[in-house]
Amino acid sequence: MMAENIKKGPSKMAEIVALIRAEESEKPVDKRICYDPYAIYFTSPEMREFMTCHPEKYKAQREQVERSLPGYSNSIVARARYFDDIVKLSAQNRLEQLVIMGAGYDTRAYRIEELKNVHIFEIDHPDTIKVKKDKINEIFGFIPAHVTYVSADLEVEKLEQRLAESGYDKTKRTLFVMEGLIYYLPHEAVDELLSFIVHSSGKKSAVIFDYGKVKPDTNAHKGKSGYEFAKQRGEPVKSSINEPIEKFLSERGFYKIKNMGSEDYKKAYFYGKNANREVNDMASFVYAVVE
Repeated sequence: MMAENIKKGPSKMAEIVALIRAEESEKPVDKRICYDPYAIYFTSPEMREFMTCHPEKYKAQREQVERSLPGYSNSIVARARYFDDIVKLSAQNRLEQLVIMGAGYDTRAYRIEELKNVHIFEIDHPDTIKVKKDKINEIFGFIPAHVTYVSADLEVEKLEQRLAESGYDKTKRTLFVMEGLIYYLPHEAVDELLSFIVHSSGKKSAVIFDYGKVKPDTNAHKGKSGYEFAKQRGEPVKSSINEPIEKFLSERGFYKIKNMGSEDYKKAYFYGKNANREVNDMASFVYAVVE
């Protein structure tokens, strides 16, 4: 997708996802699945120059990625849309806190009006958080008062301590967002995050995340291609969920589990002028409430 000499930010995958959201946001209103006017700011100047000065080469690279990962970009924008919808609905129903784990270049805190009175915690690796804060300052000239940045390596640090130090209140109703995250964490870290959500959040708190069968030893071409795609960008896949998601989450203390498989979001978002857009059938989204 990217020219070899293009400089990338601390998280290469975060920049790729931001680019996909930016491209979708430029489409006409009746064709775009999600809208993120700030996503383009999280792509490097070199990337934007390459896209502008070498459109044919850029197009060829994008097409090559789509051949190896059919429907990848469409599933990314469907995920952004679905997560946006859940966040907005939660905010309209007395949400008190939003915790975005592995926040990357997520821009919901700055573009979703319903969140203006919700305390938001954005958690990510210190290198990515630094780039994020600098860019938000560049875009707006200030850091919004309702956003707190938490520098933490979710693979090795205890989330409870880092959040408590940042003003998190475990008695409040909270939505936890893990978009494009659990693939890159070992199974033990995923279990620790889910345990924290169950035991350290208020009544009717919930989680939303995406998951898929992305493994190096899978016979499925898409799963193997997804694994190699992430590995080549320095962010290897470390876990996947291969048992029924309802069983996986209910055993960990969640209920009201709503799974959104590829057929579900294809039907929900890709119709009319978008009916021919393929999605990646390896990717699913799930929403669940703390029991």
